[in-house]
Amino acid sequence: MNYKVLYRKYRPTNFNDLVGQEHIKKILINSITNNKIAHAYIFTGPRGTGKTSSAKIFARAINCTDLKDGIACGECENCLGFDASPDVIEMDAASNNGVDNIREMIENVSVAPTNGKYKIYIIDEVHMLSTAAWNAFLKTLEEPPSNVIFILATTEIQKVPITVLSRCQRFDFQRIDRELIYNNLAVICDKEQIQYEEDALKEISYLSDGCMRDALSILDQLSKVADHITMENLSLNYGTITAEDINTLYTAILKNDLNTLVEKLHKIKETGIDIKILIDKILDYLIEKAVAMKKKNVSNNVFRQLKRLIESLNDVLNKINYNSNGFLLLELELISFINDDENQISNREINQIISREIISDETNVDLNHLLKGNKSSQVYVVCDEFINIRLNNTFVSANKNDKIKIGNLWKQFIEEVKKKNLTEFFAIIKSSTLQVASNEYILFVTPSESIKIVGNAKLYELETKFNNLFQTSYKMIFITKKEWEEFMKNYNKEQKYEIQDESEYINENTSSLKLAEDIFGNEKLNIE
Repeated sequence: MNYKVLYRKYRPTNFNDLVGQEHIKKILINSITNNKIAHAYIFTGPRGTGKTSSAKIFARAINCTDLKDGIACGECENCLGFDASPDVIEMDAASNNGVDNIREMIENVSVAPTNGKYKIYIIDEVHMLSTAAWNAFLKTLEEPPSNVIFILATTEIQKVPITVLSRCQRFDFQRIDRELIYNNLAVICDKEQIQYEEDALKEISYLSDGCMRDALSILDQLSKVADHITMENLSLNYGTITAEDINTLYTAILKNDLNTLVEKLHKIKETGIDIKILIDKILDYLIEKAVAMKKKNVSNNVFRQLKRLIESLNDVLNKINYNSNGFLLLELELISFINDDENQISNREINQIISREIISDETNVDLNHLLKGNKSSQVYVVCDEFINIRLNNTFVSANKNDKIKIGNLWKQFIEEVKKKNLTEFFAIIKSSTLQVASNEYILFVTPSESIKIVGNAKLYELETKFNNLFQTSYKMIFITKKEWEEFMKNYNKEQKYEIQDESEYINENTSSLKLAEDIFGNEKLNIE
């Protein structure tokens, strides 16, 4: 059987290949370089974070005859024969935990190394040794022969007697950063010629919970299911949750929408996702939103609710270790925020976090109702008919050259708005995509209904700023991505478009010139 699973095939053999644990690598390399090697070490931390691999790498480097800056050369006799070396003894305390096993080891300790400078004992899952075994081991662990080194590894440091810990140099291994796991998976996929979606590898790094071995096991299994690692085949084999799912949960809480919240929770539960990973992902999402809220000066009331939600979920995470039904705890905690009098959020505050792109919301909004009663401040009476007329007029002389030209101007416009710190416009323009352009009209597609509404509500202001900047006379319109896709389904290339009159949609009670002066003054924007 020639096939090797990925986590075995790509187990690191030197410190350069070890992913993460930089603080530990630095100390171990320095101890080798400066010849200050202790007689006993204990490596502790979560599974799959490199404890046993580091022990082997350290052992290889200690006996290497041609060290290069504390790194094993991989070419000398000791490096090449490391796996079969009689000087490196691996012992699994899970199955060899009795006092007789330890006594046998102690009897062999006095035998001198065969090839290397040191005789190295690597004892995995050392916490599983019996009390009698520990007692038999203590004296030898404290005063071993000068050419003997013990490296103990454990996932449960609390079960190791304090008398043992005091005799060892302790190294705490941390969960590996998700970005490091993703980068390593990408390198391995390239070597193995495995096609992948970036989002799928990122999701694997999340599912692995900081464990490189788990990440490689998931990748290995999926590579046998399909030639291409995608989110689709990942979700079919492992429980996953997307940012859109979490956005739906949070939006439901903001809007006191119990039905949507419960329905989405049940769908997430059906995926079989690990509850700890689920809560970790939700917490990461919410903390990201908390940072965005502070940057964009969103209402303190909204921030306080979000902070309380984060604290509540963190409490649930701590309780899960003592409760067999973690998902029930999560569900109860989230629905407790529905209609919560202590932290009620107004519609105005919800619209604020949507318009400032803290969350995305595809809820249908009655555009005419939103602008009703506000016509005195609008040059255009924006309604469905007006939008359709502008959409039509854009196609009258639409062409690729105009789109390229306006695309370049639009990039400059975005930079100018950003430089002038015109935040009320920047939120609109940075998320809108230039879709169609002619010598007179520009059509933008927005990711959500809310951006479309705000964009069309500020249409005349945007046009004026853009045209003043470039001495042009373009007219604009915003539609959603969904509306654009619907339009393209019925689009006929042979159809001839003719300019339609939009004058009846100019607000007769407003002086365009006066409005422009009120908004912009006499100063025009200039690119510096």
